[in-house]
Amino acid sequence: MNKCCNPDHPHCTYWVMPGESTCAGGHAQPVAEAEGGSFDLLNTMRSARSGPPAAPASPANGYLAPARVYPQLHISGFDPRAAGGRQSLKMELRGMPQDCGSALSIRLRSELIPHGAQQQQFIRSVHGDWRPVFVEFSSRGKEHGQYQIHAEIVSKDDEAQRQWECTFVILVPRVDASLNEIHRTFLSTHKNVRVTADDAAIARVSAQGGNTMDIDVTARNAGIAHLDLGAPPGKVDVGYSTIAWDEDLIEIEQPRSCPSHPHPTLAASFINAAPENGACRHIRLFAMEEVSFGRFELADPEADVLLHHFSAEGPDSAGLTRRLSGRHAVIRRTRNGFEIEDVSRYGLLLDGVWPGKNKPVALRTGMKIEMSASIKGIVLLEVSAVMPHGVILHRIDEGARAECFVLLAADTHPGYPLPRHNALPKASSLPLLMHHQGGFWHIDQLTGKETALAPTPKQEKLSRVPAHTRFASDPYPEHWIVRSGAAHLPPAEATA
Repeated sequence: MNKCCNPDHPHCTYWVMPGESTCAGGHAQPVAEAEGGSFDLLNTMRSARSGPPAAPASPANGYLAPARVYPQLHISGFDPRAAGGRQSLKMELRGMPQDCGSALSIRLRSELIPHGAQQQQFIRSVHGDWRPVFVEFSSRGKEHGQYQIHAEIVSKDDEAQRQWECTFVILVPRVDASLNEIHRTFLSTHKNVRVTADDAAIARVSAQGGNTMDIDVTARNAGIAHLDLGAPPGKVDVGYSTIAWDEDLIEIEQPRSCPSHPHPTLAASFINAAPENGACRHIRLFAMEEVSFGRFELADPEADVLLHHFSAEGPDSAGLTRRLSGRHAVIRRTRNGFEIEDVSRYGLLLDGVWPGKNKPVALRTGMKIEMSASIKGIVLLEVSAVMPHGVILHRIDEGARAECFVLLAADTHPGYPLPRHNALPKASSLPLLMHHQGGFWHIDQLTGKETALAPTPKQEKLSRVPAHTRFASDPYPEHWIVRSGAAHLPPAEATA
């Protein structure tokens, strides 16, 4: 009578009666049971989960059912002894379906990663395998303990999108932790086979194949431990100077593909030809993971949102506008919301306080943002709404009637029911917008109807959009701006 040898259930402890094809737990067993002595604690053949699919059941391969292929993310190079220092994790894809795209994007989210998130790409080689990617982080100043790292891998093509996810845990030890304590913690959480021989006992481990088998063998007090991998000719790694492991990738069901947006763009605007009751003439729309604010320049500007100083006579391209940096501030989306960071020479004030350069601060409704910490009144903005999928900023200086800004997360649907959020009255009067499938959409908050926005001559009546308002596919349609050598003329609908 032997123990369960099913490769998909390595931790099963049920016994298999002689002649039975399944164990007491119902797990299928090899047709030809392997010979083993009373000292065999483990004698199983785990199929290589990253290899090709198994052949149909037959006595030749010894299994009653084909093994399932599991895509995995192999993580290596982690050394918890480097507490408080820079770390580099190497990530490799294994067992991915052959019909996925030739380039896969991976997005990592964790408190350890700078700015909370990082995105890279896996590129397929001519031989079909995937070039590894590296992620760097530092645990300096972090409290010791366990930190989650969430990985999302996306494959996009012209017809559909597929997505895989996994979450793994990184141990940040105490600075004074011993190497023995660190490895004991890792072994207790990552090794799926532990063999110990104490007091003159004998432990014999015989294992064949299985790229995901992590074995911890210990012999103490005159014990004998014998490890026989039985691997085919090739490289066998028995010990590692750093820690490595595999994480199963779970494919997430994607909604049915919808037709693409008729007018894809990442920046646009609403132009109100006859603003009334304090409404803004221009609602400037941006859809990016990171939006930069800076000085208005007609030729090759450095920022996405271009800011003028407004006086009582109107916009002033010279004068105090020149005291704004080309890239003055950055607003980016994080896992916990949206944050702003000062990247300028002249500084900025948040509610009258300088946060410090390159120190992100979370945005909240009602926050006052003043561009320039040394000269008052150049540009003054107010956060009028912080939504799950975007931020709305209104000017509260002389340019209040001229423009406001809606910053949306790119290709993000807010979902239904529409999430509640705190907003000032001037933001509540604006239409509810989102960026999805590459373009901007209007959402009717009463009916939930979604309307794609495009610069067409005639548009249907949209809720909270004034009658004399038109949509332009440029955030600054009233100017002729040259970006990276390409001139953008004002659209006809903006100058009509």
